[in-house]
Amino acid sequence: MDYLRLARATSAAALVLATAALIWAADNGKVTFQAKPAADYPHRQTSENVTIAAEPFISDDQAKDPFGKVNPFRYGVLPILIVVENKGKDALRVDHIRFVYTLADNTHVEATPASDIRFLDGAAKPKTVPGPLGGTKVSKTKNPLGEWEIEGRAFSAKMIPPGQTASGFVYFQTSENSAAASVNVSGLVNAVTGKELFYFDIPMSGN
Repeated sequence: MDYLRLARATSAAALVLATAALIWAADNGKVTFQAKPAADYPHRQTSENVTIAAEPFISDDQAKDPFGKVNPFRYGVLPILIVVENKGKDALRVDHIRFVYTLADNTHVEATPASDIRFLDGAAKPKTVPGPLGGTKVSKTKNPLGEWEIEGRAFSAKMIPPGQTASGFVYFQTSENSAAASVNVSGLVNAVTGKELFYFDIPMSGN
């Protein structure tokens, strides 16, 4: 397989999708969100010419730009922005990347797929109200975690060409956030050699 050709094609496709997403957002009056370079975040780690930054979004002020009026952390979902910067000479495959949030007591929380967030219990349950003929009907209330930003801003890259950066949010079902926690990232593979990179363990206490 010509990995260089695949990397170029993937990069071009990603650019088209990103541009389309920005146009869609602008047309719908949505606030656009742009991640900063990995070096601008305090929680980061560099290995084998790859830098990964992880930034938890906890407060309403933080959540406003990427998620609008919805702060996922208020609903028991911790969003962490992941920025992967590839300064190596080969493309990176990240189609099997894995994220784990480790709490201070060594509890491990696997990332929840962004497409599953809208189905989490407790965010907004249907209400039963009296029907017009004495029966009952179900009145569904809107799930705030069903807003397009949750899935639309998720980390979804499959390949990162040399000199390129990919970013997006990863979601963990936890109501805890601590400086003693860390984010473990594994599953990155050099697309040319097929070798898996050593895992990253990014402490939330800073760089």
